[in-house]
Amino acid sequence: MAELTIVRPSAFKQFRVLLGKELRQEFRTREMLTSMGIYALLVLVIFGAALSQAAQGFDILQVSGGLIWALIVFTSLLGLNRSFSSEKEEAALEGILLMPMDRSLIFLSKATSNLIFLLLVELISLPLFYFFFLTISSPAPSFWMASLPLLVGSIGIAGVGTLLATITSNARGKDVLLALLFIPIIYPLLHAVVAATTVVVVGGDNLVGTFATSLALAGGYDVVMLALSWFLYEFVISN
Repeated sequence: MAELTIVRPSAFKQFRVLLGKELRQEFRTREMLTSMGIYALLVLVIFGAALSQAAQGFDILQVSGGLIWALIVFTSLLGLNRSFSSEKEEAALEGILLMPMDRSLIFLSKATSNLIFLLLVELISLPLFYFFFLTISSPAPSFWMASLPLLVGSIGIAGVGTLLATITSNARGKDVLLALLFIPIIYPLLHAVVAATTVVVVGGDNLVGTFATSLALAGGYDVVMLALSWFLYEFVISN
């Protein structure tokens, strides 16, 4: 009698299935993307109202890096708070945890999907930010280099935010708790990417040195924190 052999799917195939589930679910409902997009537009309106009474001669370029990252951080918080809503409502997470798979693959799929959704919202909101605030004051020719800190910062936000969203998913007042944990923890990353973004928008003599140092600090933060999140995720999601 032939012996039945069960072949376990590879880690990459498991990751692909989990990521596909996340993307199909969101693109079918568009709940997270719609909420994040509308929230980003509202933040831009608030920025416009706050800056409408700025003194004559105020240089928007000097604060543009901080405004861009404030927009990204607040918008990402909304998405992270909703990233586990479907699993909790439909008890899908318990079913996933029963599968014989590495729990860190859940983290990788969630973080990747959160990164994709955040980048999609940035593709819509950042051109609008440029149109509303930077068309009058012309950015430096190095403005295109802002895409690098935007990518590095978004990776860190998605990775760390996914771990913290998992920790707070069962807590009361999880929205406030996530913000209280998230913002202090990503502050070093935020400081580095704001500096890198601002210097390429403004330009200057020390552009390359400041940009390279800030981007290296942001990249180092990503490597350390993503490795730590990967290592801790199995313990976090199993408790």
